[in-house]
Amino acid sequence: MSGPRPITLTIAALGGQGGGVVADWLIDTARRGGYIAQATSVPGVAQRTGATIYYLEFFPLSALPPGRKPIFALMPNPGDVDVVIASEIMEAGRAMQRGLVTERTTLIASSHRIYAIQEKSHMGDGRADAAEVSALARRHAKRYIEFDMQAMAEANGSVISAAMLGALCGSAALPFAAEHYVQAIQSSGIEAASSTRTFEAARLAAAGASTAGAGNAAVGAGARGPDARAALPPLMEERIRSQIPAAAQDVAREGVRRMIDYQDGAYAELYLGRLGAVAALERGSAGTSAGTSPSSFALTESVARGLALWMSFEDTIRVADLKIRAARAKRVLQEVKPSPGQLVEVTEFMKPRIEEICGTLPAGLGSWILRSKAPRRWMAGLTGGRQISTSRIGGFLQLYWLAGLRSWRRKTLRYSQEQARIVEWLDFIARVAPQNYALAVEIADCQQLVKGYGETHERGSASFDAILGDVRGRGTGENAAGRVRVLRAAALADDQGIALSKALAMPA
Repeated sequence: MSGPRPITLTIAALGGQGGGVVADWLIDTARRGGYIAQATSVPGVAQRTGATIYYLEFFPLSALPPGRKPIFALMPNPGDVDVVIASEIMEAGRAMQRGLVTERTTLIASSHRIYAIQEKSHMGDGRADAAEVSALARRHAKRYIEFDMQAMAEANGSVISAAMLGALCGSAALPFAAEHYVQAIQSSGIEAASSTRTFEAARLAAAGASTAGAGNAAVGAGARGPDARAALPPLMEERIRSQIPAAAQDVAREGVRRMIDYQDGAYAELYLGRLGAVAALERGSAGTSAGTSPSSFALTESVARGLALWMSFEDTIRVADLKIRAARAKRVLQEVKPSPGQLVEVTEFMKPRIEEICGTLPAGLGSWILRSKAPRRWMAGLTGGRQISTSRIGGFLQLYWLAGLRSWRRKTLRYSQEQARIVEWLDFIARVAPQNYALAVEIADCQQLVKGYGETHERGSASFDAILGDVRGRGTGENAAGRVRVLRAAALADDQGIALSKALAMPA
């Protein structure tokens, strides 16, 4: 059939991200530009278990024969979509899975991540590979534009929907004038000033990608806004540069930031001291160990990551601190999106066990209570479910007081227990590395089992101990690294330890 065809566009947005607002803005924009438009939507499950798909078609009024009207489709047809815009990088991946992205499609995506429930609940690192999605997009789309729209919106005091509209305008994938987009925003009355600022920033970012000959490339770092990471104290930065291999320096910097946030500068110095010892060991063992060559400094990199996580273990003090932070309150409000003047009440559901309570006490007292029958029975009365409303002054002050015990943390039972286990882990790595470098790296990677809080931490620690016990019993032979890798994968397969028990029973 000859003649013009409709321009087809798909919006993939998560619940609460304003995909419907973008669709409304686009309909208004199209009508101002002399186009007839239709929009339909298929809702998904909100809050990151599914996206809502908005489908729009546009047709120029000037191309309509007298007395005729176009018949628009209600759903996107694979292979027939001109533009896809995704509010998050994995939604771009879902669009490709559905066949909506082909050699005719301009694909625009925000590079930030909002992790799916399956990713968050995975016992190991369940995150999908965003870099792989970007690479596929560059291969399969006619043009691919990617930048962090969420960060851009936050920097301009707005929401991602305005950035998405700006990206569509800047891509020049739609035949609408920029002033028509702006007029649509302002006529809607939805945070017009901040939305217009965000729109303009995103328009320039996307236009820069389009005009720089980077049709299938992400927008450069400059378009993502300034680096929000805090600078390290100069002495610590110099220490990282001089003592830590380049491959592990970025991880070490994040580790230092985490230690300062978790405890203080002295704790960050302890982290660097421990990591520096591993780096020195790795440099000294080059060419003398079995297995993988130490030249890649995989051991230092793995320890840098694992040590930062282990040293910032989640005790009651840390949990309370994280729950009352302003950033968390802001995130809750962003997800709830209350109406102006609407009150939001946040209730924390907590269930402390005797172990967590005693872990916050002085080491001697906490240890004595755990060993003694009568005090332990008395302490059991403090356990059980608790509901604390942090939006009320009383509930907030409870957690504020608990979080304020950070200066006391070094005297607690939990601190002494975790530091002893960390030292034991590092000493074991130091003994194994000269004999079997690959095995030392695997032992370092086993730290990912030690995480979480309460029973989750207890189960992970038990798996960690079982694997290291297996290594001690079987030695550091040629196949030891491969066995630890298999055991760790089994430990991450289920939270009941069934797969690990079967793997431990298998001969080496």
